[in-house]
Amino acid sequence: MDSDKGNFTWLLLGFFAGAIVTVVIMVLSRRDRPAPIVITAPEPTAAPEPTSTPLPSPTPGPLHVYVSGEVKAPAVYDLPPGSLVQDAINQAGGFTAAADPSLLNLAQPLADGMQVHAPAAGEAPTPLPITEPEATAPAATTAGETAGLVNLNTATVEELDSLPGIGPTLAQNIVDYRESQGPFTTIEEIMNVPGIGEGKFEQIKNLITVK
Repeated sequence: MDSDKGNFTWLLLGFFAGAIVTVVIMVLSRRDRPAPIVITAPEPTAAPEPTSTPLPSPTPGPLHVYVSGEVKAPAVYDLPPGSLVQDAINQAGGFTAAADPSLLNLAQPLADGMQVHAPAAGEAPTPLPITEPEATAPAATTAGETAGLVNLNTATVEELDSLPGIGPTLAQNIVDYRESQGPFTTIEEIMNVPGIGEGKFEQIKNLITVK
């Protein structure tokens, strides 16, 4: 009897021990597992856009102009861009007493390497090359002008007066001749106008046209 009772006691102890072990295993199995650590690479930082500094526009150099003839100090002079024939004459000390300023277009723009010859009274003038200012829009044409040239057949007295060596009197003579003789057929015909000879024609022939 005592041995049976002892065996029963050991069975109960074994049963309780197994139950405890089972409960412990179940509790441990239900514990939350730690979340896995995920390492993410940082987003790349955008590189700063390169800043470009605009290059300064080149400064135009001086104009080298040879002033000769009836001026007080003939020589080669450096003048700023945009200078006129009048500026070149002034740089050379002005006209001498023997010069005829009316034979030069003092308002004409200069160009690099140009020669400005101041003629004496009675001397045939040396025509200057026609220059145009850089980077400018074409000059607007009027009823008296075609592509920058003065049209002898339509120009007004004021437009004719703007020609070098042609004052108000000669401008009116041109208009009177045109009205009495009809339109000019050639630019050379202007030499038939009283007061306009070969010298003045040479001075303005590159500035006039007929249409």
